[in-house]
Amino acid sequence: MPTQPYIHPSAVVDEGAILGDSVKVWHFCHIMPQARLGTGTSLGQNCFVASGVVTGTNCKVQNNVSLYQGVTLGDNVFLGPSCVFTNVINPRSEVERRDAYAPTHLGDGASVGANATILCGINVGRYAFVGAGAVVLNNVPDFAIMVGNPAVQNGWMSAHGCRLDFVDFKGTCSESGEEYELVVDSEGVEKVKRV
Repeated sequence: MPTQPYIHPSAVVDEGAILGDSVKVWHFCHIMPQARLGTGTSLGQNCFVASGVVTGTNCKVQNNVSLYQGVTLGDNVFLGPSCVFTNVINPRSEVERRDAYAPTHLGDGASVGANATILCGINVGRYAFVGAGAVVLNNVPDFAIMVGNPAVQNGWMSAHGCRLDFVDFKGTCSESGEEYELVVDSEGVEKVKRV
């Protein structure tokens, strides 16, 4: 049964913003016109959502996160406290670059840890896991674990959130029991897929 969005009295939701059923907007948030929050999405305290930002369903955005124009989130994305997005690759205060915003997309089920930074123009794959404090400079494959500054891949993670270990290119999530396969494409690039 659909429920109306909850908007804390201290939040500002500009006319023209679109909020899905059961959205929660907590203290001191600001949502600009033409932003679109999917059903069940939650914004923690002190979040900013720019015009044109789109989130999927059931996204969890923790405290102090700003989603700038060009950012899109798939379904079930988790953004940890104070993680950072950018939208211009070479900002200068005295140079206007509003026409140079680079799109950033996070795939379904992706998670970004506290204080991580995602450079603009990046695609973070489905169910990828960006560790706390990581600085992501390049596209992230589906199911990849990324850590460090600059971020490097440190393994693979299941959709359920457990590290995957592969034996003969086969792996099983220790919690869900889902099976995964490690494949190598014609260019020698490793990828993971659910079986």
